[in-house]
Amino acid sequence: MPSARIGARSRRAVTRLAAVAAVSVLALTGCAGGNEIEAGGEDDRFISGDGTATSFPADERVEAPDFSGTTLDGDAIALADYAGRVVVLNVWASWCGPCRTEQPVLDEVHAEYTGLGVDFLGVNIKDDDTAARTYLETKGVEYPSLYDQPGEVPQAFRGTVPPRAIPSTLVIDPDGRIAARVIGPTTYGQLTGLLDPVVVEFGLGDPEERPRVAEEEMREQESAEPGEPGESAEPTGAPGPDGDDA
Repeated sequence: MPSARIGARSRRAVTRLAAVAAVSVLALTGCAGGNEIEAGGEDDRFISGDGTATSFPADERVEAPDFSGTTLDGDAIALADYAGRVVVLNVWASWCGPCRTEQPVLDEVHAEYTGLGVDFLGVNIKDDDTAARTYLETKGVEYPSLYDQPGEVPQAFRGTVPPRAIPSTLVIDPDGRIAARVIGPTTYGQLTGLLDPVVVEFGLGDPEERPRVAEEEMREQESAEPGEPGESAEPTGAPGPDGDDA
């Protein structure tokens, strides 16, 4: 079970966290994956945003909460392990349709940016561990995912993203601060657009010189209709002032 605590690298982290929470009220729709999720004997209700992104200037970034746990491969892992690197943190579940839709984007961006000081870390929540491992094997995902069945890691980030928002993606800079967020499925152009300024800011390389693994394929995917056959969406409200859904 992962443990989460607020980091102490900045005296003003708590104040800034409250300020960030006030940015961007997003319209949210239901995340329908066709599976029931049990937690404590009750079904949880999850939401998926419209993919709206927010980028935070360097002087407005808040400290990312520290957390640790075990990956789906059984390895110990902690956010602190990535100090000095850019981290793309993606919250997902095998039953989530929008998560499946964005997975090829994450894989391609991971392949292109790994040489630019960028690491990817998945956080698998409210999921069966066997189903989650099968998902990773079937999709050929090459970066690790922390297994967080209770959903404790999203709770630690509740001031920045709603804890029940899935998928959601955070870009954490090498100083451990939240540089950007996406609530909902991301796209190739959106995610690379969020990463490039951070890579340049910290002198990690020239994003223009990265290997283009499948840029044209990603562009074609972005122009296609989102979602998968048979999926539905149900309005569930918007995030409240603390980043949670109202």
